[in-house]
Amino acid sequence: MVKWQTFGQRRVYGSPWVEVWLDDVEIPGTGRVEHHVVRYPRASTTSVVTDDQGRFLLIWRHRFITGRWGWEVPAGWAEPGEDPAHAIAREVEEETGWRPGRVELMTEYDAMAGISDAHFRSYHVTGCVRIGEPEDVSEAARVEWHSERDVIRLLTTGQIADGPSLAALSYYLGPYRLAARP
Repeated sequence: MVKWQTFGQRRVYGSPWVEVWLDDVEIPGTGRVEHHVVRYPRASTTSVVTDDQGRFLLIWRHRFITGRWGWEVPAGWAEPGEDPAHAIAREVEEETGWRPGRVELMTEYDAMAGISDAHFRSYHVTGCVRIGEPEDVSEAARVEWHSERDVIRLLTTGQIADGPSLAALSYYLGPYRLAARP
């Protein structure tokens, strides 16, 4: 059996957003090593927001870490003790100015299981009602509805490049919809 054994851990850095740990582990066939682990104290949520015309609500934003502009799905963290479905509804409203009607869990996944506990819950959000301008002006330069054809073009041309958006939209366009067919 190839199961790593943990003997202890030591926190190297911590903040409300991210923690870096060194875990003392034994890797079968390799021996004992200190392995870096990135931990996230809050649950991550993403959403695919669609309307009754089959359009997708996306935000256009700049990410300073990568230096890139791109289209993204609304996303964010759940506060400690907050239900992740409630958190994504709050995030959609704050980032887009659209209040969700229905929030349904699509899938959960571990984004970087080899080095991190980053766990995402991805939701399908429908029945949105426009309530005004986005509350959080730091999140998006633009908020727009896009056709499915446009979303596929954005995905295949690299204009949607962040992992959570790629995962959520790809899952929605593939297995989620295929599983719902009779």
